[in-house]
Amino acid sequence: MYCFVAVAGIFVLFKLLKKLFKSMILETKRLIIRPISLEDQNDIFEYRRDKDINKFQAWIPETIEDVKTFIGDTAKQINVPYTWFQFVIVEKQTQCVIGDLGIHFLDKENRQVEIGCTLNKNFQNKGYATESVKRVIDFLFKELHKHRIITSIDPNNMSSIRLVERIGFRKEAHFVESLFVDGKYVDDLVYALTEKDWEI
Repeated sequence: MYCFVAVAGIFVLFKLLKKLFKSMILETKRLIIRPISLEDQNDIFEYRRDKDINKFQAWIPETIEDVKTFIGDTAKQINVPYTWFQFVIVEKQTQCVIGDLGIHFLDKENRQVEIGCTLNKNFQNKGYATESVKRVIDFLFKELHKHRIITSIDPNNMSSIRLVERIGFRKEAHFVESLFVDGKYVDDLVYALTEKDWEI
């Protein structure tokens, strides 16, 4: 009897985990957005190591080992306060990983998050960033019931500024020389979007 109960409990847990994992696979017309895995390391290294394209990024890997560490340090469960969870963006047509999108769960109340997106330069200016970010925002508001989403942007990163403003984010702050990056202090813009403002 105890074995039966244990097996039944495991079966229920398996179904719950399967349902949770399935719910974390998001889709758009052209993209699949799924949790990052170690198998993605080579694709991520290929576009993340480009220092010129990623000059506004806080993290640029020097080696494939840096990417492995990055993936290993990423939260394995979504929606946990004070953790970063990482999605990868996959183009349906080619099944290639073309970017990644991180979610930082900011506070113990777990109603506010920060997001950030990186896209392979070969897939930029095709609407993929807008498509993926909007889908993740919809997921955060409608399925995880977040109240507020913020994003932090370098004032010189005009493409990202245009992206978030086009989606509906508003600029809430301009912090002067607030971040120390690559040996110097730089400014930081904070954009935000609340649940009541989101319509899709």
